[in-house]
Amino acid sequence: MQNSATGSRLANLWDDAKASAMSQSELLLYRSNLLGSDKRITNYGGGNTSAKAMEKDPLTGQMAEVLWVKGSGGDVGTIKMDGFATLYMDKLRTLKDLYRGVEFEDEMVGYLPHCTFNLNPRAASIDTPLHAYVPRKHVDHMHPDAIIAIAASENSKDLTAEIFGADIGWLPWKRPGYELGLWLEKFCLENPSARGVVLESHGLFTWADDAKECYETTVEIINKAIGWFEGKLAGKAAFGGQKVQSLAAEDRRAIAAQLMPAIRGMVSGQQHMAGHFDDSDAVLEFVCARDMEALAALGTSCPDHFLRTKIRPLVVDFDPQNPDVAATLAGLPDAVDAYRRDYTAYYERCKHANSPALRDPNAVVYLVPGVGMITFAKDKATARISGEFYTNAINVMRGASGVSTYCGLPEQEAFDIEYWLLEEAKLQRMPKPKSLAGRVAFVTGGAGGIGSATAERFLKEGACVVLADIDATALAQTAEQLSNRYTSDVVQTVTMDVTSEAAVDAAYANACVAFGGIDILVSNAGIASSAPIEETSLDLWNKNMSILSTGYFLVSRAAFKVMKAQKVGGSIIFIASKNGLAASPGASAYCTAKASEIHLARCLALEGAPDGIRVNVVNPDAVLRGSKIWSGDWLKERAQAYGKDTADLEEHYRQRSLLKRSVLPEDIAEASYFFASENSAKSTGNIINVDAGNVQSFTR
Repeated sequence: MQNSATGSRLANLWDDAKASAMSQSELLLYRSNLLGSDKRITNYGGGNTSAKAMEKDPLTGQMAEVLWVKGSGGDVGTIKMDGFATLYMDKLRTLKDLYRGVEFEDEMVGYLPHCTFNLNPRAASIDTPLHAYVPRKHVDHMHPDAIIAIAASENSKDLTAEIFGADIGWLPWKRPGYELGLWLEKFCLENPSARGVVLESHGLFTWADDAKECYETTVEIINKAIGWFEGKLAGKAAFGGQKVQSLAAEDRRAIAAQLMPAIRGMVSGQQHMAGHFDDSDAVLEFVCARDMEALAALGTSCPDHFLRTKIRPLVVDFDPQNPDVAATLAGLPDAVDAYRRDYTAYYERCKHANSPALRDPNAVVYLVPGVGMITFAKDKATARISGEFYTNAINVMRGASGVSTYCGLPEQEAFDIEYWLLEEAKLQRMPKPKSLAGRVAFVTGGAGGIGSATAERFLKEGACVVLADIDATALAQTAEQLSNRYTSDVVQTVTMDVTSEAAVDAAYANACVAFGGIDILVSNAGIASSAPIEETSLDLWNKNMSILSTGYFLVSRAAFKVMKAQKVGGSIIFIASKNGLAASPGASAYCTAKASEIHLARCLALEGAPDGIRVNVVNPDAVLRGSKIWSGDWLKERAQAYGKDTADLEEHYRQRSLLKRSVLPEDIAEASYFFASENSAKSTGNIINVDAGNVQSFTR
């Protein structure tokens, strides 16, 4: 009944030594982080916690009872003190006099800011009344799979009584809000010995007057449910038993790599989407099961689940026993279109006069028999989290269907939460997406100065980045630095030799599985060599051509294949060189290969234009700082060519430029960003020289 280690119990992680010196609010934070650290208790952003504590009123100097409760949009596992809303309890109780009934309960949210304690800017969530009116100091509201499996069963009330007796009560489905808060208060007053309640199709509430006791009650109740399910499900085949055999791991990834770009292109009409692939044991058991399609059609139960995953997934028509990826790809447009029509019909059936407009009608979750689960969302983290939520839904269906009949949330109730005006207001308050949100960039030479600077520029604008480099050690170091700044969700690496056709194809397949596809290629991998023509060996000539010409061809060809499969265009940027336009003494192999890059870009601009694939060139010159090619013989060779000491070479290049300025990796990154972004949407076949001015490389 969990994401992993099925059947294992939750550990009691409470540390008395750590907790001994904490205030009530600090104990709340400690308790929250412990609960949120285990996805068997609640998923990312799910559930909420609270504590009622006596605090000094900054206006009166008197002690006042204050509700500390997780604020809107927070996550209990990662929350800090500033993530909690604080409200006067006496004012919250006064709100009861303003309540006009269930038809008007949404207006109560507007009163919550008037109850704010100490000018706390953290917005209170719609769940605030659910905590405020429970007459206990500490309250936990969690979404454990084992409990939701009970709550989503046809006879959930009877199961709750069978498992917990009078210790844990049961309440019928009610959308979170003010009315449910009053229901919880009434239940507590009428059942003073109860330690919690199961909410139908929703989750678990537990409470106590001590922080440690509240935490331990939550863990105890979940463990009791896990143990009960273990006994009931032992020896039973889940989901009606296995229908098909899952494919081998490498085959699953290969198929996902083909399906994901096609699906991504179909669902990226309103905005670019990032993808996530999951072939964990729990997912594979479900997608290979006899009852998978029937259960998937019922939709999810817990509100947190379907807000992340939509009411139901799209089951991809694929037979792992007779795999035909081409046939599946051919059928995908009709399947995606049918899902959109079905979702639109659901909206039309359920909408109210004041409902928000129809949102993106595409599926979030795609189940592929024998292969796994694919999810798409506005960014990588959301796609991953959506997959985690549907895995929770799978666990719930496994338990509920194993002991009873699984029940999804009624369609109208699901709609009323998905298109809740308060939920819409929250969405409208979200910041505008960054310029590269949902885009995926593939950067070769990603561990070097220009490559890493370019990756960072893209990451700042919301892109996902695949760093490719032949230097595994430098690649790992660069990835660690960028992941620390932008999270590991958006940074992936692949050790790749650009001259190897197999390595390039494998790298792109990995990128497609990691993020769903490719929108931007920055072809930057390179070397530099310097020698008079009579001393230029054939091996040196071929090495330049292999890396700087053939390598650019291979990574571009692979990018074209993915971009054409997506059918949403793309941007390819070649990092060439001033030497591709202006000859240099003693560097014929390098200069010729760089000229080849530039002309290849022009050819590809012609081929890519009908498909919206733009191809442009950035020409740097003398980027010494952070550049790997300047750390070897090239530095000495160029210094010798100009009769300079190596320490003086950067100043030599600066002085020879028209603008008398040094060129940095960040300057090349900025030019690359211009070509990657919509700022250059009408540019292809172009060259930007970033060389501080060199008359020989002026384009004519």
